[in-house]
Amino acid sequence: MSTPDTPPIAAIDIGTNSVHLVIARPVAGGTPEVVMREKVPVRLGSGGRDMKQLATEAVARAIEALSRFRRLAEAHGATIVAVATSAVREAENQSDFISASRDQAGVAVNVISGAEEARLIHLGALSAVPVADQRHLVIDIGGGSTEFALGEGTSPELTRSLKLGHIRLTDRFFPDGVLTKTAVDECRRYVRAFIAPASREIRKAGFEVTIGCSGTIENLARMSAVESGNAPRTIDNLVLTRDGLRSVTRSLLAAENASIRARTPGLDAHRADVIVGGAILLRQIFKSLDIDELVVSPAALREGVVLDQLRRQSVTADALHHLGDLRRSSVEAMARRYEEDLTHASHATDLALGLFDALEALHGYGDAERNVLEAAGLLHNVGRFIAHAAHHKHSYYLIRHSEHLAGFNEHELELIAQVARYHRKSNPRPKHEEFAALDDADRQRVRVLAGVLRIAIGLDRTYQRAVAGVLVDLGDDLTIELAVAADLDVELEVFTARERAGLLELALDKRVEFVVSEAR
Repeated sequence: MSTPDTPPIAAIDIGTNSVHLVIARPVAGGTPEVVMREKVPVRLGSGGRDMKQLATEAVARAIEALSRFRRLAEAHGATIVAVATSAVREAENQSDFISASRDQAGVAVNVISGAEEARLIHLGALSAVPVADQRHLVIDIGGGSTEFALGEGTSPELTRSLKLGHIRLTDRFFPDGVLTKTAVDECRRYVRAFIAPASREIRKAGFEVTIGCSGTIENLARMSAVESGNAPRTIDNLVLTRDGLRSVTRSLLAAENASIRARTPGLDAHRADVIVGGAILLRQIFKSLDIDELVVSPAALREGVVLDQLRRQSVTADALHHLGDLRRSSVEAMARRYEEDLTHASHATDLALGLFDALEALHGYGDAERNVLEAAGLLHNVGRFIAHAAHHKHSYYLIRHSEHLAGFNEHELELIAQVARYHRKSNPRPKHEEFAALDDADRQRVRVLAGVLRIAIGLDRTYQRAVAGVLVDLGDDLTIELAVAADLDVELEVFTARERAGLLELALDKRVEFVVSEAR
């Protein structure tokens, strides 16, 4: 039974090869009901190594697809959630694409990290292949990257994203889909070396069942079935064996160019020029991980986006912390990884959230900004793992490049990293490259959130949690009342907070004062 109060979700996956849409309706107590699926090949990314530029023609094709998908979503009354992966993630003109998507197609695009992509793929795959109670490995081969997610249960314990995909390999070794024996041998050696570190980790962790996602794996499984005389009606839970993959790969390698290859039974003609790179990659993965067979999942990233979005909408949090369980657990795990003092960080974060809530009438922000503040508060000192000097800058780097923060997109990670970076020392300035790259609205968000965090950290200067909470009087000036136990001296806390109030004063154009009262 569908849930009438929750609108459908239109998940758009902007990949290197294609733009996909799935519209799904939430079902009470069950898997969301898929209303429609659409796919448009756009070949957005290209390049044998880094995909540094999105070509003008490819961007135009992607924008056209996004415009069409927006109209379809609106016709179904669906909430759009669009994510971009490898090609956009690496592009130097990424911001141009995001702006064009917003202004021309009316779609807000979130760029996600490789680790987040792997997590969402894992979530989607398990919705179609119910093996969460077994140790399982999910593999997704895209045009620009390959994702691995391994675990037992619905949250993966290991995720890896490699810059290795069928388009990247084709551009590097098989331009125009033309094969030579030398190029095939070089491709095999390259893939074997590239996947070796991840393969060692995965073998060490161990798994019982393998699930495969993506058009490449689906097509190879279909070709194997056709070759064996069992043409499938659907690829759902289709099994691809080691022998079947070897046979299909041999058939593909026997065709020296794409036009000959396109006549291979079961092959999608649109993939004729890039399928060889994908086949060699999957074959090497099978060999490296000693895989006997994999089960094909028709669900992957976009279905994972739907499930994740529905989870977020139904999250119930306590009165103070609004981060979902997954996000918060990954933030805390990262803090512990870098030996952060979570007692101090948690108390300072509590104070920051209390101050944020009290100032809502002035800043007008909601849960999204509150989540950023909470994560930045818990992680603001992780840079001390590298060095105490300039540790705020090290915190920015560790947060921005972490593969361990699950549930956040690239935009959210950038804001979290910047708020943590400005928890001390100089105010954000246009001469700071990362800050200058933000738009005006995000710059103001960073000023406000970092300003709040600075004061909160100052209010726990002695790490004694002497300030139990805050109240705010929103008069001509901001008067922050500190609730303090009667027998505790908070002179140093008040002095430090006053010293650090300048950024919030600048951001809100208000003078900040502090008064001390007995805790209630």
